[in-house]
Amino acid sequence: MAHVLVTGGAGYIGSHACKALKAAGYVPVTVDNLVTGWAEAVKFGPFEQGDLLDRPFLDRVFEKYQPVAVMHFAALSLVGESMQLPGKYWRNNVMGSLNLIEATAAAGCRNFVFSSTCATYGDQDNVVLDEDCVQKPINSYGASKRAIEDILANFGESDGINYVIFRYFNVAGADPDAEVGEYHRPETHLIPLVLDAIDGKRDALTIFGTDYDTPDGTCIRDYVHVCDLVDAHVLGLKWLLEGKGSRVFNLGTGSGFSVREVVDACGAVTNRPVPMNEGPRRAGDAAKLVSGSVRAVQELGWTPQRSNMEMMVRDAWHWHQNGHYEK
Repeated sequence: MAHVLVTGGAGYIGSHACKALKAAGYVPVTVDNLVTGWAEAVKFGPFEQGDLLDRPFLDRVFEKYQPVAVMHFAALSLVGESMQLPGKYWRNNVMGSLNLIEATAAAGCRNFVFSSTCATYGDQDNVVLDEDCVQKPINSYGASKRAIEDILANFGESDGINYVIFRYFNVAGADPDAEVGEYHRPETHLIPLVLDAIDGKRDALTIFGTDYDTPDGTCIRDYVHVCDLVDAHVLGLKWLLEGKGSRVFNLGTGSGFSVREVVDACGAVTNRPVPMNEGPRRAGDAAKLVSGSVRAVQELGWTPQRSNMEMMVRDAWHWHQNGHYEK
């Protein structure tokens, strides 16, 4: 069975990717420093604890497992923090990724699946983003991801690394079996914040801005179910192993969901009231940020099964009630 090196495999998306890879017949090898990941989430293959800034460690991992591909999720991803501490993001995300890409090339591995972000497009309000939209990131997080995309392109030319890049906005939901799920400390994502409020684990949710030019006055954002997202990554891996070359794919619904729609869905699924306050707009929030996925559907054959809001909330609630990490 072929090994696939999964950086960030102890995190939210990476752990789901490891489960999907195992189901597809691969052996996922998790590489994670556990800064934001959880050892308990590593359930589907070997675990090598270490940092991407440690090149000798990476070389040892490549030598030990001889992976056919790398699937790269490891990154710091808090937009606000990235603006306050840009050096932290450039050092961790960009320098760590450069180390990883250099180690990949040195090991003779030529297949690289990169989890990027629609934050590379910046604030293109009320546009359905596709892969040809201009990239103009407005924060250090998006800029760091854009830089990694550029590094991959350079190594494609110099070392023959073939890559698939996925760009997307918000990820939601959890493994329907609740083997792994979303567990951030601190939590910043809307759906788990709403569920925490419903469950009494935090104070009332605050909706920031109710007067946007949208049908219900609240911001609209794109959401993709984590299981659909990692299915696309497995399809991207197969794309590379079939020799189809480097490609970029956006993943999204093309329409998005408003904050009120998310809150209402959480209330309906749980059959509980949502403690909620309305507050002023936050600086920098766009009215509508969404992405299309026409290319992924047409070329990869990606068919999202769970990316409707009710199912994303239902799976998240199941995990919320039954799953967590402590170690």
